Amino acid sequence: MRRYIAFLRAINVGGHTVKMERLRQLFESLEFAGVETFIASGNVIFESPVENPRKLEEQIESHLRQALGYEVATFIRSAAEVAAVAAYQPFPAELDTEGSSLYVMFLASPLSSEAQHKLSGLRTAVDDFHAHGREVFWLCRKKISDSLVNGALLGKTIGGPTTMRNVTTVRKLAAKYAAQQ
Repeated sequence: MRRYIAFLRAINVGGHTVKMERLRQLFESLEFAGVETFIASGNVIFESPVENPRKLEEQIESHLRQALGYEVATFIRSAAEVAAVAAYQPFPAELDTEGSSLYVMFLASPLSSEAQHKLSGLRTAVDDFHAHGREVFWLCRKKISDSLVNGALLGKTIGGPTTMRNVTTVRKLAAKYAAQQ
């Protein structure tokens, strides 16, 4: 069995409230093992013998759409991939600046060169972006609410669904679950 972490979009935001116990039960009904949730923002840890993450994403998305009545974009990463994302430092010196935050946007696939070009057009003195693999790192040098950039703009710029987590959450997931592999 392989351990995976599912990053779900539209869980406990935008009027869509799902209790973590219910989310855990929905994953267990798919016959996944060792199902746990991590904070109430749609992070689900589970084990599956399936080795194709895209197949798992499609299975989970279909099941959640049927059970919850709305689309839930799903981004699967192995525990090792989450550990690599957590360790990656695209802006190492910048994070020491008080008030700065680093966010990780999970994508279905790496950005095209066109999407990378569009994303670079959003850079300002407040916001910077770095694409790496199937993630985009967003450095916000102020509170995110003070930025002119938001999730909707990023999704439109990137050209597809994403889900975003603070790097602190990603690092906590990596510390807890990558060590258990």
